[in-house]
Amino acid sequence: MIKTAISFNEKGRKVTEKLNRAFDASGIDPADVYDLSDKNSGVSLPDLVRSEFSAGHPLIFVGAVGIAVRAVSGCIKDKLNDAPVVVIDDNGGFVIPILSGHAGGANKLAVMIAELLGAIPVITTSTDINDAFSADVFASENRLTVGNREGIKRVAVKALEGKPVTLSIKDYPPTGEVDIIIADETDRECSLLLSPKPYVLGIGARKGIDPGALERHIMSTIEPRGIDIKEVYALATLDIKENERAIKEFSVKYRIPIISFEASVLKRAKGEFSGSDFVEKTVGVDNVCERAAVLAAGPGAELICPKQSGEGITVAISLRKTTRLR
Repeated sequence: MIKTAISFNEKGRKVTEKLNRAFDASGIDPADVYDLSDKNSGVSLPDLVRSEFSAGHPLIFVGAVGIAVRAVSGCIKDKLNDAPVVVIDDNGGFVIPILSGHAGGANKLAVMIAELLGAIPVITTSTDINDAFSADVFASENRLTVGNREGIKRVAVKALEGKPVTLSIKDYPPTGEVDIIIADETDRECSLLLSPKPYVLGIGARKGIDPGALERHIMSTIEPRGIDIKEVYALATLDIKENERAIKEFSVKYRIPIISFEASVLKRAKGEFSGSDFVEKTVGVDNVCERAAVLAAGPGAELICPKQSGEGITVAISLRKTTRLR
């Protein structure tokens, strides 16, 4: 995951260096580090935060909580989509998630960082400290779309009161009123509707593709077809492409996981695909985006949008069979 770490003095810089060494030793991508104690860096904190926050990159501030709060205050818009923000003190003793603890994963990031640094995670979200069920964490971990966000609080209040939270997949079981229903849509009484994400985007791209070009091409492919990016379950591609900066940037920004396949696996995908001799000679399989979209969507998937090409990028869309819960 692409992360951004910002320090403001020598002690903070040493904490970011220690953290990146720990990331590297654990096989985790290091954070992009900005040392703002360097007066010649030419980096503006407001500009940096706006850019990284809009890209959805987790922000790790090493310094005072107040600095982080002021820095991100103008960027905050939506609790389900805001970038996660974590603060570490200059001594590296405490790690505090201050924004997007659940949906953005800041709480989990803080716990992971604390473990790597030998620090203490300071978690303040009510459901976590009371070991209660959290609907937004459940939705995020199971890749479900929140239909009515006000329902998250209603379910949380019930969980914090120690009352059982009931959940129904479509309409089985129970038959009476439930707290959470997982379905495409429902006319039944419930506090919260969570919907499966029905689409998988298959992606092919030439090496070093511009992140902005990839985002434009994806959006111009899905939007005319009435598909919201929040309905996308996964990005699927060839294994040698999963670490392309543009694909990783898009994955982080929209919180969509990447599923990758070796060329030999893509060749076994069943269906009619638009093959290319050039692509096969280059990467070992005649079509990446269509084959990857179908495989990642699972058994019974339907290719609803064949390869759309442009700017060195190909995108295809498949529909997951298991999400048809109406």
